Amino acid sequence: MSTLLLPTATGLEPYRLGPASPYARRAQGPFPRIAYAAAHVVADPRRAENPWQAAAVDWDATLAFRHHLWGLGFKIAEAMDTSQRGMGLDWPGAKELIARSLREAKTVEGADLACGAGTDQLAPQDAKDLNDVIRAYEEQMQHIEAHGGRMILMASRALCAHAKSPDDYLKVYGRLIDQARDKVILHWLGDMFDPHLTGYWGSTNVDEAMATCLDLINARRHKIDGIKISLLKQAHEETMRARLPDGVKMFTGDDFNYADLIAGDGVHHSHALLGIFDPIAPAAAAAFARLAAGDRAGYDAILAPTVPLSRKIFEAPTQFYKAGVVFLAWLNGFQTHFAMLGGMQSARGILHYADVFRLADQAGLLIEPELAAERMKAWCAVHGVA
Repeated sequence: MSTLLLPTATGLEPYRLGPASPYARRAQGPFPRIAYAAAHVVADPRRAENPWQAAAVDWDATLAFRHHLWGLGFKIAEAMDTSQRGMGLDWPGAKELIARSLREAKTVEGADLACGAGTDQLAPQDAKDLNDVIRAYEEQMQHIEAHGGRMILMASRALCAHAKSPDDYLKVYGRLIDQARDKVILHWLGDMFDPHLTGYWGSTNVDEAMATCLDLINARRHKIDGIKISLLKQAHEETMRARLPDGVKMFTGDDFNYADLIAGDGVHHSHALLGIFDPIAPAAAAAFARLAAGDRAGYDAILAPTVPLSRKIFEAPTQFYKAGVVFLAWLNGFQTHFAMLGGMQSARGILHYADVFRLADQAGLLIEPELAAERMKAWCAVHGVA
């Protein structure tokens, strides 16, 4: 196995690569939980004439990665935060992504996805009132439904900026849910992912915000498939899922504590809608196979080494986690470059990427270690690390 020099906070140290990933690249059977992978988008740096302002997407590579996830048994959460919504991918780009992915899913037996509907075409300062927010949501919902898709109602910066009380959230979401064709998934994204969402559901107090959200869910349980919460606090999710009405699922969005939350506490468990499933998909699929067989120890043995990696990728400032996700896709050969929409590869430093490399190797996630080492050396060289 190769040894390469990697930077640390105090200098350089040799790192010896472990063996190639042992995990299968195809599904090993049905999952015991519903599992959505929030998938990233591959940029096309050859067409990006103005990469900070105009998204250029490599559609072939982007859709090929979705085939990789479907092949492992995952559903896809499309055009979500992981795809850089509002941080490189604008609504016109997301609109095309949704249409292409829904069309592509029809060519794959068993492929499934749900698509993010938000208000990112409406700058918060341009909204005059809540009706503008509702119209922005409706535009995206209509596009998704016109292409045969189901919806994840994403958290809205514009709604957060203009809502004056919890009742405003109930009014907006109630109207949207009532007119949706199918059941929807709600999406509670914490301010660690997006500071513009501070005080969502009308309060900065988590218990109060949760009470408002549960009021909405209880009033419209027949139209809500579940809720994804991403607050990075295991206790918050466990509290809320125990209070959900029958038939409404908890989809963990906790990229710090997903292993325990999915396994459950013997009474309740979470399903999943996770950005970390994008880079760890083969390991997660193998872990689900062990869980389905009743082998909790085997499940834990596979997922436990992925948790330090996920916590590194999602470390503060958490909203830049997409850089680590795409970095691993490049290391593993799913794309030929490490360039991101909006130039977001620059959002993390070389010490962060070196840690991600080490942790991915230790979790058994490098498919071709020699290729990964070659690319890691090249990335180090770009940063002046010879």
